[in-house]
Order: sequence, then C-alpha cells, then structure tokens
Amino acid sequence: MLKLLKICGAILFGLVLCAGAGASATTTTAQSAKRHSAGTAHVSTRAHRRSAHTRRVSSTRRTTHSARSAHSSVSARAVPRRYRHSGHVVLAVRRTRRHYRYYERFTASSYAENVTAGDVTAGEDPVVREAAIEALGNMNGTVVAIDPSNGRILAMVNQKLALSRGAEPCSTIKLSVALAALEEGIVTKDTPVSLGRHFHMTMTEALAHSNNLYFETLGRELGFARVKHYANRFGLGELAGYDIAGEQLGTYPDEVLPASEGGVGKMCSFGQSVSMTPLQLGALVSAIANGGTLYYLQHPETPEEVASFEPRVKRKLNIAPLIPEIEDGMQGAVQYGTARSLRASFSEFPVMGKTGTCSDSGTRFGWFGSFADTPRGRIVTVFFLEGGRPTFGPKAAALTGEFYRALWDKSYFEPRTQPTIDAGVVGAQ
Repeated sequence: MLKLLKICGAILFGLVLCAGAGASATTTTAQSAKRHSAGTAHVSTRAHRRSAHTRRVSSTRRTTHSARSAHSSVSARAVPRRYRHSGHVVLAVRRTRRHYRYYERFTASSYAENVTAGDVTAGEDPVVREAAIEALGNMNGTVVAIDPSNGRILAMVNQKLALSRGAEPCSTIKLSVALAALEEGIVTKDTPVSLGRHFHMTMTEALAHSNNLYFETLGRELGFARVKHYANRFGLGELAGYDIAGEQLGTYPDEVLPASEGGVGKMCSFGQSVSMTPLQLGALVSAIANGGTLYYLQHPETPEEVASFEPRVKRKLNIAPLIPEIEDGMQGAVQYGTARSLRASFSEFPVMGKTGTCSDSGTRFGWFGSFADTPRGRIVTVFFLEGGRPTFGPKAAALTGEFYRALWDKSYFEPRTQPTIDAGVVGAQ
C-alpha cells in the first residue's frame, strides 16, 4: 500500500512539473513572439522611413533635373541665395538659365540698285569715282573721297545719301572725344585708364578695338559742356560743305542725353542722340590727315569749276601735337583691331581709320572713315552703309580695302612728275 502511494505521488509530481514547464514554455514563446513582433514592427518602421526619405530625395532630384532640363539651352544668370550655417549668413550664387535670346530685327535692306542715279559727276576724278563704284557694289551706301590738302571732293557716290541729314555716328564719334580728352590733358595715348577691377586700357588700344567703356569714362570726365564744345569745334552740328546743293545738316544736341538713357557716356561711346553726315566725318578726318586745317568741302560740278578751284578754310584746329597720339590707335584698328578686314584686300601702304556700328529704329549703320599715306600724298575716304544684319563697320572697312585695291590696280598712286589741281590727290600741307 505504501509502495502504491509512493508511485501515485511520483506520477502526480511529474504531472505538476510538466504543467509548469508547459506554461513556462508558452510564456517564453509568447514573449519571444511579442519581441519578434515588436522588432519586426521597428524594422518595418525604419524601412518605411527610409523608403519615404528615398521617395522625397528622388522627387527632389527629379524636380531639380526637370528644372535644369527646362533651362539647359541658354546663358546663366547669378541669383543670390542665403543659407544659415553655424549661426552665420552665407551669400551663395545659384546659376539659372534662360530659354530665350533677344535678336534685334532689322527692316531696312543692306542692298540697293542704281544708287548712282542722279549723281552729278562732271567735276569728279573719273578714276576715283570708278574705283568707289566698283568697291561699293550693290551695298546700300555712299562713298566720299576727299583730297585733305584742299577740301576738294574727288568723288561722291550716291549723292542723295551722302548729302542727307546723316545718322548716329556710332563709334566714329570716338575720334572727336579722343582729341578733346588729349587737348584737355586728361590722358595721353599711353595713359592706362581703369575700367574695372584689375582692368586698364590705353587710348591706342581703345581706338583700335573701339572700346565703349573707355570712351564713356572719358566722356564723364570731360562733362557734356566740354564734349559739345569740341564736337562743334571739329565741325559737328554745322554744314561741312561750301555751297553744295542739297546738303542737309547733321545735328549735335544742345542738351545732354538723360541719365536713364546713358547720359554723356553714351554720347561719347557711340554718339547716341547725335546725327552726323558722311561729309562731316570726311571733313574731320581730313583735318586729322592734313595737320589741323578744317576745310569747307567743295564738290566741283564742271571741268571749269575744277580749273578755277580754290580751297576755303573754315578754321584752324589746334590739334597738330595731338595727331600722333591718335594715329597709333587709328592704324592699330587696321592692323589688328576692328578694321583689320581692310587688309584682306589691301596692305601696300599704311591706312589709318575708325569704324562704327550701331542701329536705330530697325536700320543698322556701318561707318569707316580713313586716310591713307600714298606715294601721291594722302587721300581721305568715308564709307557709310545703311541696312540690316550684313551692314556694320568692319564691312565698310573691307569695302575701303577694295577701293584702295582698285585704285592700286589702276596705277592711280604712281607719283606724278607734273602735279595738276584736277588730277586727283595732292600732297598734304
């Protein structure tokens, strides 16, 4: 009996132990499952966060890429952005791009037919006239060739345009401004003028390359009153010819250009608000070529007028000491600057000149006023073109080269033994 009780007790104890172990295992399994579930949820949350962050970054990158793609084809512009970092404000630069460009539209044509219709030619030098017509071709423009030693117009092609009220002088106005600044002692040809941080330029370089900022700086230093005084002194704002039928007046304004339009600086860099005629430019370049005598230009209309021709002096200019100061820049324009296109056709002797390019109301202007040292003395030539995109100063310079080439091919520059007044160019006084 006792033995039986022991056996039953042992079985009961075993059952109790198994029940406890099962409960413990169940609790452990439940806790483990709970921890696994929590860990899974935590991992899932982090994965979700990473996924959301990835989506945000991807979206940002796509937006940025789209923005860059939308502005990828044109020039960049700096736009300031401010960032805060460690309590400091840092100015950064963001580069953005524009998708459009501005193109100036021209309504005038650069070409014309029968530009010589109506010209009075009986008193002109036939060789010079033929060379001018040949060089001008079908361009819409005019050519004026002058003997600077006496003011005689040797040839004037397209006289209707040559005698018109003119147009903006563009960069040819720089000749007047340069002479004014030299006479006032503001600069010499070698004076470095500051045009910005670490950037300087001399008058020789500025004339050769037609630098607007340089002459704007000189203009502001001179002031409008002095700029106008010298411009008028050099013949701008008055008739250049003496009793030339049909000549109209180019004008120089009595008031400075408003500051909102560039002020005196723009008047001195490309002649904004100024009107200059080909004859006025020709008279000024002739005065530079002959040492300072401003002649009335005369255009003989008959052989009899040629035979009785007498020079007429308008005034003497006190520029003889200044001429060497600008000649280097004018020759530099032809050798390596804005008028170097001339050398494609002609390089037999030195040519000194000044180009000009600008536009107004759909019409573009191309100027080149020059003089050449030839074996027969100096000759002055003004090419003035009107039109559209093919019209500009270097084109006028190229045509001038063709003009000199045509005269050279016709042996025009060979020295003559018995000079006569009606034979063309006479040596400079």
